[in-house]
Formats: sequence, C-alpha cells, structure tokens
Amino acid sequence: MTQEIEVKYRVGDLGALENALAERGAILSAPARQDDQAYAEDGWTYAQPKIGRTFARLRTQDGRHLFTVKRPLNNAMACLEHETEVADREQMHQAVLSMGFYPTVRIVKTRRTGRLDDVTICVDEVEHVGVFVEFERTAPSQEDGSAVQTELDALARSLGVALARTSETYDSLVRAAPAPA
Repeated sequence: MTQEIEVKYRVGDLGALENALAERGAILSAPARQDDQAYAEDGWTYAQPKIGRTFARLRTQDGRHLFTVKRPLNNAMACLEHETEVADREQMHQAVLSMGFYPTVRIVKTRRTGRLDDVTICVDEVEHVGVFVEFERTAPSQEDGSAVQTELDALARSLGVALARTSETYDSLVRAAPAPA
C-alpha cells in the first residue's frame, strides 16, 4: 500500500510563486474547479485527532466524480489513500452515509497542478480561505511520512518565496473560516 504525503502553505505572493515554479520548470495546468464534500466517521469531531481515523471525500471536477477514502498515519497530511471514479455523485453520497459517515464541510476551490521530478504541486484558490500551495508525493506505507514532509518542506523553501506552512487540512481551514457575507 502507498500513502500520499504532503505539505501545505498559505501563499503570500501568487505571482512570485508562479515565477519561481516556472524557473524550476514546473508548468502549471489550466485552472480546474473542484467541488468537494468531506465526510467523517460517525462519532468523530473536530476536537479529536485525525490520526488513525477514516475520512471520505466526494469530488466533482470537469463532470467526473471521484470518491476518496483517507486514513492519516503520522499526521493529517500523511495518509493511506484509495480513490476511484463513480458514476453518480448523489448515489455515492447516500452510500457514504449508509457506511456510517456524516458530511462535515463543502470545499470549493480552483486548482492548477504541475510537477517537479516526483513531486506534484497543487496551487489552490480555496473559496473563503485564500491561496495555498501543496507539495506532495506518494511513498510506501512503511516509509516515515514526517521524513518525507521534511524533504518536501526543503523543496518548498528552496523556491525563495513567501510561504506560511500550515498543518491544517482544507476541511479544517474552511470550517474555521468566517462565514461569507
């Protein structure tokens, strides 16, 4: 099994980030709108740790629906992950509820992606929260996620742009954001 390991940063200057990525050869894709519904296991609350718990997500992008299940290992950004395309978002939503999950928050963002070697870069403009960049890669489940995150952090910092690291996932950030006017 593999895990997806990432580090996330709030972006201070999007233009500077785009320029630094381009200088390194990372070409960002066209923007894509992602509409995500996050789910948690019944009984879990945001006051509890995420490590060892299972979370689900339904994402719609470009008319496709993806169902994802994540289980954080070392921390909330080093997860065992399974993902598959589903034909009917509403039917999958009902199935997720039947499996004992409840909806937490809706996350809507515009994402552009690129690559630097084996690292995927996601530049996200998250509604009501701001602009973020994620650096992520996959690794065997036995690999230390924290060590990989240290490597990813070094890559992010080597770009020389204003980035503020966060350990919060998008669902937590959206949930904590002030309600839109």
